[in-house]
Amino acid sequence: MKLFSCTNCGNILYFENVSCTQCGLPLGFLPDRLRLLPIEPRTEGSWQPVGEQAHYRMCNNYANHEVCNWMVEADSDQAFCIACALNGTIPDLSVAGNHERWRAMETEKRRLIYSMLQLGLPIVPRRVDPAGLEFAFLADTPASFSERNKVMTGHAQGLITINLAEADPAERERMREQMDEPYRTILGHFRHESGHYYWDRLIRNSHWLRPFRDLFGDETEDYAQALDQHYQDGAPPNWQEQFISAYASMHPWEDWAESWAHYLLMVDALETAYQFGLSIRPRAGNDDSLDVDHGFDAYRAMSFDNLLQHWLPLTLALNSLNRSIGHEHAYPFVLASPAIEKLRFVHRVVHEASTTCDKGCDKGPPESLLGQ
Repeated sequence: MKLFSCTNCGNILYFENVSCTQCGLPLGFLPDRLRLLPIEPRTEGSWQPVGEQAHYRMCNNYANHEVCNWMVEADSDQAFCIACALNGTIPDLSVAGNHERWRAMETEKRRLIYSMLQLGLPIVPRRVDPAGLEFAFLADTPASFSERNKVMTGHAQGLITINLAEADPAERERMREQMDEPYRTILGHFRHESGHYYWDRLIRNSHWLRPFRDLFGDETEDYAQALDQHYQDGAPPNWQEQFISAYASMHPWEDWAESWAHYLLMVDALETAYQFGLSIRPRAGNDDSLDVDHGFDAYRAMSFDNLLQHWLPLTLALNSLNRSIGHEHAYPFVLASPAIEKLRFVHRVVHEASTTCDKGCDKGPPESLLGQ
């Protein structure tokens, strides 16, 4: 994730900020420019970045609900930013606590959409294109407390449903233990489910399908049966030799989604390392491969080997830092060769899709779209 600078006072800004902590000016993220800038009112409902003539409006979810900090170009007919326009169902805000949970969800969703924009992937609402993307944020109700009726986080034909309970840290920790998922996060859910969406969009019925099957397996295997077997018997004891996670061993679709999510984690974290000017220079040992300077744009890296060369030393440093402050490893993964090859495949698919979009793919909603 990028770091940003306040053009009014020079203070460092972070992606989630809604105001500068130094000069106090409100902030707006401009998705058309991927910049977070201080803004000032121009006319009723119209804002402009400080020192600029460009005009924007606040996304309706920024102006009315304070769950977003993205802007919409002033001459657009859209009421919602490109991220909020993807919402199909939002939580019932009359229920106590739902507003805060929704805000947490939207914060992590915008990180996902930021990555999609950085990678040049198609982002089109499902209401505009049946092959598009949509999000539904649903909460369990007393009538749905049974496991059979419980809201399930998942993906189906472009619709990503997220159980609002995932925004509750205590509930998420309980599920982490119950599901034996040491890296269960809200952002991880968004990344994983987006992987299912982009499998449909980029792999199914494409020239990538055969190499996908060669690497991940036959996705036509019975999914329901594989799911039942996974939760009954667990992952195979040697899953780490082939897969990025235990859940990835369940079915080729899940293997892809876990690999996709992991790739997004890598490029996002590497961009953050670059933004902070990090270099890794261990003062012990003689492994020269651990000496790296994160002075490159991970989102634009053409070589996956270059990503990997920077990634492994960074994770070693992250894990050591986390242990020093009394936490478990920040990165509890072991990348075996087959898992690395799957990540390399994701990298190839993403960069081909980005090139295709650069030549004319629709990355956003039309001007007339009204979203949630």
